[in-house]
Amino acid sequence: MELMKFQIQASEQIADRYSEYRKEPLPGLGGKFVPFYQNLSAITGAGKTLILADCIEQIRACSATQPVVLWLSKGKVIVSQTLENFTSGKYVENIPDFQVKPLLECKERDLLDDSRGLLLIATVGKINQKDKADGDRRVFQTGFDQANRSLWEMLKTRKNYRGATRDLIIVYDEGHNLSDQQTKLLLDLNPAALIAASATTKVPKELEWYIARLKKEKNLKDSDLITAVSNQQVVKSGLIKKLISIGGYMTPMEIAIHNLLEDFREVEQSARDLACDFRPKAIYVSDTNMLLKTSEVDDPLTPFEERKARPIKIWKHLVHEGVDPREIAVYCNLKFDRRFPKPLNFNLFNGGDNDYEAFLAGNYRHIIFNQSLQEGWDDPSCYFAYIDKDMGSNTQVTQVIGRVLRQPKARHYADDKLNMANFYVKTDEKDVFKSIIEEIRKTISIDIPEIAISYHIAKNSGKNRPTIQPKIEVEIPDIVVNSEKAMPEIKDAIAKMIDYSDDTNNTVGAGERIQVIAEIGNDCGEEIGYKTQHSNRVTARWIFKREMSKLAKNAITLCDISAKKFDALIEYNSNAALYIKDEAKKIADIYRRNSVIMQNPLDTTPVGEVFVTENSKSFCHAVHPQYSDFNIFELEFARELDSRGVLWMRNPVNGFLKIPLLDGKGTDTFNPDFIVWTESEILALDTKGSHLIAEDSSRKLFYIEKACEGKELSVRFVSEKKYNERQEVIDTSGYTVWMVKQGRICPITCSSLKDAVDLCIYK
Repeated sequence: MELMKFQIQASEQIADRYSEYRKEPLPGLGGKFVPFYQNLSAITGAGKTLILADCIEQIRACSATQPVVLWLSKGKVIVSQTLENFTSGKYVENIPDFQVKPLLECKERDLLDDSRGLLLIATVGKINQKDKADGDRRVFQTGFDQANRSLWEMLKTRKNYRGATRDLIIVYDEGHNLSDQQTKLLLDLNPAALIAASATTKVPKELEWYIARLKKEKNLKDSDLITAVSNQQVVKSGLIKKLISIGGYMTPMEIAIHNLLEDFREVEQSARDLACDFRPKAIYVSDTNMLLKTSEVDDPLTPFEERKARPIKIWKHLVHEGVDPREIAVYCNLKFDRRFPKPLNFNLFNGGDNDYEAFLAGNYRHIIFNQSLQEGWDDPSCYFAYIDKDMGSNTQVTQVIGRVLRQPKARHYADDKLNMANFYVKTDEKDVFKSIIEEIRKTISIDIPEIAISYHIAKNSGKNRPTIQPKIEVEIPDIVVNSEKAMPEIKDAIAKMIDYSDDTNNTVGAGERIQVIAEIGNDCGEEIGYKTQHSNRVTARWIFKREMSKLAKNAITLCDISAKKFDALIEYNSNAALYIKDEAKKIADIYRRNSVIMQNPLDTTPVGEVFVTENSKSFCHAVHPQYSDFNIFELEFARELDSRGVLWMRNPVNGFLKIPLLDGKGTDTFNPDFIVWTESEILALDTKGSHLIAEDSSRKLFYIEKACEGKELSVRFVSEKKYNERQEVIDTSGYTVWMVKQGRICPITCSSLKDAVDLCIYK
């Protein structure tokens, strides 16, 4: 699976820090070293598993022995998904040199044979045992074919056939769940590294002594122990939804679900209109066996038609509203008596984790569940969540939000309904909803300000949707990168690359001097020494693809790397590796120099709904009746545009019009603030602050070619103050319109905003 630029940066930062620390780690007790520690801090949907998979492959490439990786997660569902993704799923190609097994299937021969890395996957429950000798966890038991040595003891020694100790890397997904007891057991294995992945930076007390030493003796700061993924980059990448709508319903459950289904069908239609290859899904969270509006337990000795448990009531209403029962799953421990069985079309999964695979196989679109499904189930097609808060439970809305944040196909769409997570919170008290909103403000709004959030309280059946339909049908041309002219030169450069298949000199690195502890005789004494080690070999293809992903991701599709010379095995710090990285840089430069950004007037996308907040402003001549989230200059510019009577719209962040950029110096796309349609052209207008003029004018002001006859697409900037051609302020009053003339960036000064708008539209 291809990594995005920010994911590569995160994985490389962890791997580089690990490699640097291992050259001279801190000595610990009993001939051990203090393990390397790092916390990967990333929000739900950022691709933590992919980042960590890439990280361990990099660590393997830079290590002297093939490492053993112990990958731990809290729940069986998550472990099952991880195992599938690494053995036959989407992450197989990211760890090509690892053997992947469940922990309990590990044999001594797997540890002895270090021709490949070894990735062992388990739940924390497999090691969560205070007394290993008397425990009933199989991980501490001696297997018949394990030479009378427990798996735990084998993991502690982990010798290969040559008698060398293999490095142990412990990866703990959802690291905030790491307890002191688990940490103590894991440290007993003498790991080389402990890498936790979590949206928080909670550290167990058992690690505090180690972290204090790392800070003091290695002069490390908190930021050196944390690899933080930018929330802004995650949102911009399209991995998660950029909008959240939360409605509070002090109404009967049926009204809230009715509104959900109406919105569900609208999103379903939008997905069809844009030819999306997914269908939206919805989840319904409630207590399992409790009666509505009481604290009594539902009686299973009651005919189904008379049952009042919340999941049953929700199921009945969904069917009443026209939802096909074959598309509904009830995933909770709902009780039934054989004398009063459930209907045949009532799809109940009450076996917990044991039913999970059967549940997934059904590909249900309406899922009724309690908290048991919150860990592990992440479907990007899920757009809607009904949450029953009058049940008096401790269900956290923010936890459910995390289950709905992922975005289908990792891209934002031209209709904001397809970029929005929708929540319908049923509560009997207005204050309860206010407390939920406050909780979200403390988490989502602060941690991820890039996600726009809309709140409303529905006291009756009336809806208050945060998206607004366009008043007029209008389309935007698609803009693409045409790399046809780059292909011959790239092909030639690939053909001329050196083949290192038979090279035994340039493929070997100089080796790194690392610190070791040697035992002195039979005593308990220790001696600190150094040795030179060489790293594991990787293919030339692996190095080339990684570099291209960082330099010009789309260019890799133009590179034929199937040739045998890309199978050559080389050390990551060798001369051959440096040569391949240099060639990747040259090819990225060829791609940028010979590619052209083009628009196709005949290949267009219709403008859909836009998201607005309670602070929205109304306009007369815009495509939509309202827009929101203006700064002062943008609002003044929008009102001036509207007064001209031309057709225009505010382009949302990550919105309808995205112009690709080729320079590789920052973001990969440019989203202008405003779009204007005139008789002869389409204008992409952007209001710029003084601090952005120098950088953005050189990156984003250029001529966009057309693939065929049609309207021109022109980019223009408008800034406050007057500038000269050297981008120097010549007058603090007035405005400047920046445009391309005869291939040069030309600033034209104006005394008023009215004149600047006229120049943009009519020039």
